[in-house]
Amino acid sequence: MIKKSSKSRQSIQGRSGFLLTGSIFALIIAFSPYIFYLYEIFPNGPVWENSLFTYESKYYLDVATAAWTFLGKLTPLLLLLIWFFTCKHWWYHVILVPASMYAYQLISAIYEDMSATGGVIDANQLIYLAPFFIIILSIVYLIRIKIFDRIYGLEDLSELEETEVSVFSRISDRERREIKSLREEDETQQEDLLVEDYYRKL
Repeated sequence: MIKKSSKSRQSIQGRSGFLLTGSIFALIIAFSPYIFYLYEIFPNGPVWENSLFTYESKYYLDVATAAWTFLGKLTPLLLLLIWFFTCKHWWYHVILVPASMYAYQLISAIYEDMSATGGVIDANQLIYLAPFFIIILSIVYLIRIKIFDRIYGLEDLSELEETEVSVFSRISDRERREIKSLREEDETQQEDLLVEDYYRKL
């Protein structure tokens, strides 16, 4: 009785934690336009002074423009990360590719505005992100191969050459060959039975 009550408590706590996490994600997604439009509360002008700190926009020369740029990168990054952590598809690692692009753009925009370095925000981003893209795409391709192996029952990659996969077919060539061999065995057994029946009747 005590074990059942402790298990039910753990189950209820697990469900409530799951519900709380889902509710937080739903609220963030629902308020994402408001997160983006937070830039409107920032002052126009190069300096923003408050009781905690002073921020000076050196590259954009306008705090509202800098906030618009930062929130324009942060909002899609936040939505992509929520999608990554909640996605149940086998290809969810690919979501990291656009997320890393937005993260790089956000970091470079903040760096440019704080250090007043001239240049384009997105300059050379593909060169810096290419190794990350290659790693992610390799992981996704390996996952795809494992799923392909599990679906079509391949034990070795050499069987891949022998297997013709049709997009519209629900069974693989390997299964088709097995069915064909079973039918041929049935036909030979039936022929043997017919011959035996013929000799019995004689």
